[in-house]
Amino acid sequence: MQKKIIALAVASLASGAALAQTNVTMYGIADAGYVYSSGGDFSIRGRQLNDAPTFSGIQSGLLSGSRLGFRGTEALGNGLNAVFTLEYSLNIDNNSGLGNTGSLNARQQFVGLQSDRLGTVALGRQYAPGYLASINNDAFGGAAFGPQSFLSNQAGNSITPNSAARWDNSVTYTSPGWSGFTGKLIYGFGESGVENSVSDNGKGGVGFNYANSGLNLDLLYQTRTSVYGTYATLPVAGSTSLSVAGTGDSVNEYYVGGSYDFKMVKIMGSWQQQNDKNRANLDNTVWTLGAVVPVMAASNIHLSYGQLLWDDAGLTPTLGIREYFNDGELNNSSQSAALGWTTNMSKRTTLYAGYVWVKNDNRSTGNAPTTQTGTVGDDNNTFLAGIRHTF
Repeated sequence: MQKKIIALAVASLASGAALAQTNVTMYGIADAGYVYSSGGDFSIRGRQLNDAPTFSGIQSGLLSGSRLGFRGTEALGNGLNAVFTLEYSLNIDNNSGLGNTGSLNARQQFVGLQSDRLGTVALGRQYAPGYLASINNDAFGGAAFGPQSFLSNQAGNSITPNSAARWDNSVTYTSPGWSGFTGKLIYGFGESGVENSVSDNGKGGVGFNYANSGLNLDLLYQTRTSVYGTYATLPVAGSTSLSVAGTGDSVNEYYVGGSYDFKMVKIMGSWQQQNDKNRANLDNTVWTLGAVVPVMAASNIHLSYGQLLWDDAGLTPTLGIREYFNDGELNNSSQSAALGWTTNMSKRTTLYAGYVWVKNDNRSTGNAPTTQTGTVGDDNNTFLAGIRHTF
């Protein structure tokens, strides 16, 4: 009897030790704010093509995307850990997200093995290197109303802090840190294609980051190979959008960005380019400059300016206005400036406000963030204020 009691006690201790090595954390962000946005009319030689759209309402995820997630690690011994993340988007301004529409709307979900000495290998839906790079060097940290965020997204780029930077069916390797240097490799299997090739609709990328003593540098390359089907959805006017289909060619992207924290002010900038070999030819360049200025103990002023420069395609064919212009009279850029204020009420709660100005040429559109009020050839203005709580 005594041996059985001892055996049960040992088993209980062993079970407790195993549980102690497993760590599962639930986390999330609840973010919502009020937005007012107004665009301008667009007319050519007296012919009005678009009415001035206006939006007023509550939007989710202005400063950071609202989400609910679970992450965990289990120690396997010899410095090796099993890791997983399950993270899902929420729209807390309405009844959508987390399965209401039949989809979990995953931001990322993966499982892998992690070693402090060897790095991490993971499988699932994961961030490409461009996701964190574009956040690192943006004055608004990838916020939906930041110029880098919505201009890169609306240009159909995968180097962006938006959904296009989350790749399905992917395998990643992330290196350990070496004196401030880290690297990441990713490949996403297309698992489809009209020619039944393993490279059809595949995606690949490599990124390098250096972060040390207030300095951050990012350099990366991403590619989409043998592109078929819809690979970009571009805003055209108001709520109208254009779905762009691939013709079996590649889309290559390059990015370089950096920031430096002087304590009194943090400055940053980025440059990225997309080379699209498909018939749509969505070649473009996006560049930004920004600064974050600490004010008082827990507040910051955020400043950012950016441009989207179309190389050739623009949006003219979809609007049927080519007949009104010679090619020399068509301009292909959108530019935006943003001013923001954040105040940390606590470690978890942040109040924010912002103003965003967008100017579009007559072959480009930069929709006001999250509101779809931009049109080609117009100026639009957006005012917003909200609250973000992390847990």
